[in-house]
Formats: sequence, C-alpha cells, structure tokens
Amino acid sequence: MVEPVSKRFRLSKLKTRSQILTGDPDEVSHWVKRTGARAHLRAAGFEDEDFKKPIVTVACPYSNALPCNNKFRLLGDLIVQEIEKRGGKAFLCETPVVSDGQTMGFSGMRYSLISRDWIADCVEIMHEAYAADAVLSLGACDKTVPGVVMPLARLNAIGLFLYGGTILPGHCEGYDKGLDGGSIKEAIGKFGRGMIDIEELHRVERCALPGSGSCGGMFTANTMSSVMAALGIALPETASAPAVDRENKVTSIKEEHCKLVVEALFNLMETKITARDILTRKAV
Repeated sequence: MVEPVSKRFRLSKLKTRSQILTGDPDEVSHWVKRTGARAHLRAAGFEDEDFKKPIVTVACPYSNALPCNNKFRLLGDLIVQEIEKRGGKAFLCETPVVSDGQTMGFSGMRYSLISRDWIADCVEIMHEAYAADAVLSLGACDKTVPGVVMPLARLNAIGLFLYGGTILPGHCEGYDKGLDGGSIKEAIGKFGRGMIDIEELHRVERCALPGSGSCGGMFTANTMSSVMAALGIALPETASAPAVDRENKVTSIKEEHCKLVVEALFNLMETKITARDILTRKAV
C-alpha cells in the first residue's frame, strides 16, 4: 500500500509559507500542481526530506571588487551551513554592490545611491518569488546595510541583519595613529597643497586599508550597522567586531556571530516575531 503524501512529507512547524512553492502535502491537488517546482529543486540538490524544511533567504551582497563585502561568500556559506544544521534550507541571494569610496569622483558615483533601492528590490524579488519563511541579511558597504534591511520592514518578514565587520586600522612608518579611509583623503589634500610628495601619497595609499572590512571609523557603514543593533534588527555587539584579523582571515568572533544570528533567527521563527514587531516607533 502506498503511503499517503501527507504522512511521507510532514512539514516542519517553521515552514509557514514556503509550502506555496514546494507543495502542501495535505492538499493532493496542490501537491501535484507543484511537481514541476520540486523537480527543479531536486535538480539543484533537494531530497525528499528537504521539502519538509523551512526556507530561509540569505541576502548576500558579495563582490570581490571591494574590501567591505569580499568575504561575504565565506560568511554566506557559514550561515547556510548553520541553517541546514538547524533543519532549514537556505537560498542565497547575491546582489549588486557599489562602493562610494571607489566610485565617487567619476560617473560611477551616479549608481551608488540608487544601488540601495536596487539591492532592496533584489532581496524582495528572491524572497517573495520563492515564498521563503524568513530572511537573514548580510551587509557592510554603505548602501548594502540599509539595502538588505529595507525589505525586512517592507515585507514585515521574519528576519535579522548581520554586519560583515569593520576594517582594521592601517599602519605606516612615521605615523603615530592608525590610518583609515579618511587618511587617504587627507593625504590627497596634503599632496594638493604641496605638503607631501607623490611617493608619500603612494605610501599612504598602500598602508591605509590593510584588508577586508568596511571603512574604519564612524563613517556611513559603521554608523548604519550600529543603528541596526540599536534598533534591534541586529544582535547586540555584532556591529563592533572587525571583519578579519591581521592575516586577512575571517575572525573567530565573526564566525561565532554567524552561528548566533542563525540561532536567533530560528527563535524568531518559533515565536513568529516579525521585523515590524522589532522596528517599532519606540525602537526608533
């Protein structure tokens, strides 16, 4: 005797929405209707057990073009692993990334501000198209922080934000203080005034930004990430840790943050606390 679909595929209680995509085993007609979707998911690696699991959108605005986000594939993969350990399925959503620090001063800067809304749209498109049950958003560079959080509030989704981390200070012989993105602008100004030569400018260029992470200092990225923690859409203390160590490897602290934010996300899924329950007028 063939076992009924409803018994073979008992859905997780956290799968509150994504059965729209994968099929509702309690409704045979709907289950049959979603056969094509399941076939494509099987081709992407799904097995029978996976259709019972909640789906989590992992917003991962990765690019190897800028230090802010160039470790996001690693962080994204760590988050995917943690989601799978907890009985979920993660769908990675990569987005465009535009750095102000790289594009300002030429026509590329025209694309920076609008990229924020484009990023938000990308996350919403992926999340809604696949009817995912929750969102975990990574952000670092200026426009990716608000860009990946805006759809959480817009959709009133269950979701959290994790900051990729700040860059470490640069060290340069002859400079008492650590260097950062602001040091580069100061050096350009000094060169323009004739206070330093081209070789000194070159030294600052090489030393100011030693590895991955968002611009060191309370500039836009670090300020926005602190705001996210203050609002409660990011876990406490996750906005202050550096992205990497002096060998430019992701820190153990940031790896721990990946585990903690997934744990917290699953708690939100259990309790059905959504973004607008967190992002209240009182929080603001």
